[in-house]
Amino acid sequence: MVIDSNFYMNLALREAWKYQGLTYPNPAVGCVVIGEGGQILAIEAHKRAGEPHAEVEALKSAYYKLSSDEKILPLKNSSEIHAYLLKNHNNIFNKTSLFTTLEPCSHIGKTPSCANLIVNLGIKKVFIGSYDSNEVASGGEGMLKSAGVEVENEVLVKECNNILFPFKKFCEERFVFFKWAQRLDGTYDGKDISSKSSRALVHGMRNVCDLLVIGGNTVRIDRPTLDARLVNGRAPDILILSRNKEFDKTIPLFSVANRKVMIADSFDVIKEYKNIMVEGGKNMFELSKNIVDYYLCFIAPQFGGDSNFSVIDDKFSILNIQQDEQDIIMWMKRER
Repeated sequence: MVIDSNFYMNLALREAWKYQGLTYPNPAVGCVVIGEGGQILAIEAHKRAGEPHAEVEALKSAYYKLSSDEKILPLKNSSEIHAYLLKNHNNIFNKTSLFTTLEPCSHIGKTPSCANLIVNLGIKKVFIGSYDSNEVASGGEGMLKSAGVEVENEVLVKECNNILFPFKKFCEERFVFFKWAQRLDGTYDGKDISSKSSRALVHGMRNVCDLLVIGGNTVRIDRPTLDARLVNGRAPDILILSRNKEFDKTIPLFSVANRKVMIADSFDVIKEYKNIMVEGGKNMFELSKNIVDYYLCFIAPQFGGDSNFSVIDDKFSILNIQQDEQDIIMWMKRER
């Protein structure tokens, strides 16, 4: 059987993008496991730092589909899943293939080595998108090949590098993304434009970002809290970009515990942070152009509002587009 590697890697990529912005300081990674006839046994992703890697999640799901062994389902800890699979697999993976957007990790850190697990489960072929740039975790491909696993690398490498880009920026310097929500007519003023599930996704991103940047006028008008309450998460530090340093300190964002709030007329403070979210509208978009790497837009199926981006002449390349219960969600990069 001829395997359409691009098709299955696309499935892995689509799953991984659902968790982009949630996995810091780890990369967003997707994984697909298929059977001998090409049937899909699992489509999974790494969801949060400290939780199982994408390969482990996919192998757990594939094992259950192949074995109907429900005892594996309650297992959440990566080490427990590794151990259970190694003890009980009974060679059921011998005719399976695995697709992963990132080279399986070779080292034993907070979680065991995914490359070692793949080898010991007897998987016959592995398709890899991007190589791991992290020297500590890289080398998984070599481990697989040394054990006789057939490896095809750089499958949809451009697309896999796009989803890996934020992780590379974390490691090298910092990653900055600009987030906004708008209606179908392009307006972004007013509260709660996007759905509750979209807002929960943003709160999940706030929970793991180091710094949130927002404009002074937005703070004065909207009087926001800018926390991560919808996911019971931590609130990031805040940079209020404003020439006027005077603010009403009863605005809720100033009262959130264990956070630092800075007021400045430049972005200089971002040098102290690694994972930075910028929230705003037209003015902030223009001011932050030189520091933003990716853009994240939530489009709500409604009209209304007054402020929009109509005077801005910019073009974007869409990296990923998805839909939640209501909104269209797009990750993009600006064409320079």
